[in-house]
Amino acid sequence: MQIICNTSTMRLEDLPLDIGYASEPVTLTGSDGATAVLGGQKGTTQLIVTAPFIDDAFVEEMQIIDRGLTDIGNETLSAAIVVANETHSDPQLQHFKFFVDSDGEFGDWYGVRLVGEPCDGELTKAIFVISKDGALFYDEFADNLHRRFNADTLLRKVAAAQECYTGKGCH
Repeated sequence: MQIICNTSTMRLEDLPLDIGYASEPVTLTGSDGATAVLGGQKGTTQLIVTAPFIDDAFVEEMQIIDRGLTDIGNETLSAAIVVANETHSDPQLQHFKFFVDSDGEFGDWYGVRLVGEPCDGELTKAIFVISKDGALFYDEFADNLHRRFNADTLLRKVAAAQECYTGKGCH
């Protein structure tokens, strides 16, 4: 998959995880220095956003999504922003926790590490919705790092992921 940033073209290092596949639990470092596990079956819907940089446009975009999460209800939802290294700072959003992929585990398992300049080694701009049973329910990859996510579709998919799994076998 090719990814554009300004006049540069990069690619993903690996193939991304496919819809329907079991998500892999990975250990990440939080903004407070503590570790946490994202992905895998947790009994909650997980919304994970990756980004190669956190600029004003990205923060504004995430604020819109953050406000939309309030309407969905978050008792069974966890939301996270994941970046590749500690050079990025937490945008301080209400529903999102901020994590660093210190060991590169997330980039490897989810296939989101960029190769090529100007963002070599960073995580691409992507969204993953993982259902309560741990399966990848929805994803979205920005083919241009400055292109916004489709927030309306994302919020509908998050709501659908919360409703689709009952915990009683086949859904």
